[in-house]
Amino acid sequence: MTSLITGTDFITVATKDIDNAVGFYGGVLGLEESKRWGQMPAVEFETGNLTIAVMQTDAFGIDFRPNNTPIEFHVDDFKAAHDELESRGVEFKGKTIDSGVCCQAFFEDPDGNMLAIHHRYAPGAPPAAG
Repeated sequence: MTSLITGTDFITVATKDIDNAVGFYGGVLGLEESKRWGQMPAVEFETGNLTIAVMQTDAFGIDFRPNNTPIEFHVDDFKAAHDELESRGVEFKGKTIDSGVCCQAFFEDPDGNMLAIHHRYAPGAPPAAG
């Protein structure tokens, strides 16, 4: 059977206030804005390998619900990224997680969508047998 799905064009993140969200994703996180959806309140941002469309859901007839599982943003220098985001007002939730192969730290956007920074510093271990 031929697959109907051939890729992912973008993911969406819900917001109640597009201007506030644009300020956060473009200003605080420093993501490149790539496209606006005409007169509709939605803006796309590039992360390097995935486009994130921030969308004011009420304008599209969709109920607002923040995402409670994180979008994990890759960073090359975890400590530098963590410190810089803190200096820009990001409040991290809990302590940094160090799994032995990667570090990650969780935070929320202004609408309560869960995000994280992530850095893999060692190859992952194969799953345990059995």
